[in-house]
Amino acid sequence: MKLSVIYHSKTGNTQKAAEWIAEGMNEVSGVQAMCFSISEVDSDFVKESAGVVIGCPSYAATMTPDMRSWLFTDAGKLGMAGKLGGAFATEQYTHGGAELVIQSILTDELVFGMLCYSGGGSFGHPVIHIGPIGVNSNVEEHNGMEKYRDNFRIYGKRFAAKASELFG
Repeated sequence: MKLSVIYHSKTGNTQKAAEWIAEGMNEVSGVQAMCFSISEVDSDFVKESAGVVIGCPSYAATMTPDMRSWLFTDAGKLGMAGKLGGAFATEQYTHGGAELVIQSILTDELVFGMLCYSGGGSFGHPVIHIGPIGVNSNVEEHNGMEKYRDNFRIYGKRFAAKASELFG
């Protein structure tokens, strides 16, 4: 089963997060996961995917303008209806609006007719309610993306397990 992770990244942090999610997905037997920048999406792979996770950095407490534009102009051409959908975000500082980014992406996925995934608290720790968030160290030296790696990988693995249960 194919799964896709699509992202917009300005500094490379969101790309790292996308790669970690795909790593977690690929830990599930029978899953082939790939991640794509919004500028280099493999349309055929995404169309064949049972699930798509979308993410970007927080920009003024919302998704980046590039991601918003991509969602409105390109995502609808990828046959998203019926796929399992998920979301993630990165931010430069704690409470930088990443939760709002995830909620906005999930809302767009619902509009596309996707089934939105959230493990919530059902799996215990780490609790990832609506999607994983990473805080880089650009502004807060005590933070850094590596501190969030496991959360992204675990989310990817949980997402892939649910996709396998639903579509495998």
